[in-house]
Amino acid sequence: MHRLFSGIAALILIAAPAAARDILFVGNSFTFGAGSPVERYRPDSVTDLNREGIGGVPALFRSFAEQAGLDWSVSLETSPGKDLAFHYANKRAAIDRRWDVVILQGYSTLDAENPGDPTRHGIAAGRLAALVHARNPRAQVNLVETWSRADLTYRPGSRWSGMPIMTMANDLAAANRGVARTTRGIAGTIPVGSAWNRAIALGVADANPYDGIDPGKLGLWADDHYHGSSAGYYLEALTIFGRVTGYDVRQLGAGERSAADLGLTGEQAVALQRIAWETLRQDR
Repeated sequence: MHRLFSGIAALILIAAPAAARDILFVGNSFTFGAGSPVERYRPDSVTDLNREGIGGVPALFRSFAEQAGLDWSVSLETSPGKDLAFHYANKRAAIDRRWDVVILQGYSTLDAENPGDPTRHGIAAGRLAALVHARNPRAQVNLVETWSRADLTYRPGSRWSGMPIMTMANDLAAANRGVARTTRGIAGTIPVGSAWNRAIALGVADANPYDGIDPGKLGLWADDHYHGSSAGYYLEALTIFGRVTGYDVRQLGAGERSAADLGLTGEQAVALQRIAWETLRQDR
């Protein structure tokens, strides 16, 4: 009997979410929630290293952690329209501290001058990872795979123009995964773009904001068809939280606080939680 309980305890420990730690988000407008109320959501719950009063996706992460009973300390260093090379060149002094987990989110096309080319992105990610690991060799550094931009898909002049809406996110995912495989210090990627694609494929979210939002579906993009809506950032935060902590985000449920604060219904919150969980399960 003692062996049985010991075995069960061991299984519980294996399945348990990661212990509470320090986490830093490095990114741009896709991290701080531009174009939606997420940008100024609960800024007092996180530490903005640039002192700009931003809450953003990091504040959603913190909110989920509180509700899940995990006491994470959450910080962010963000700048609009910037790539990872900018943060390494200009924000090293702020970033150069001890962290347990660091989330790196690059430019929406990886490289503003050469869309889709991961070279500059990968070099900067490696340099930032080395900076982090110099302080804590055991730190976990992850790259965020971002979503397809509707403005670069449905309008002319882009390498993704005229392609299926999911293509850009798939390309960004492949590029980030290539960087993670070949760059020392990158633990892996977080499939946010894949979660958006899944929400569209399953009819939870609308595929084309330029022709209006279909009844009963969520719009994931902001009015500029580029940044995220509250629902889009909520899905991003759920995916990051689930990947980093190991927590089953479906347990947050219909009464999840942040969803209500952002104007999402309990039904919508549950649908997005399910999408994030299924995406992470498939990604494993």
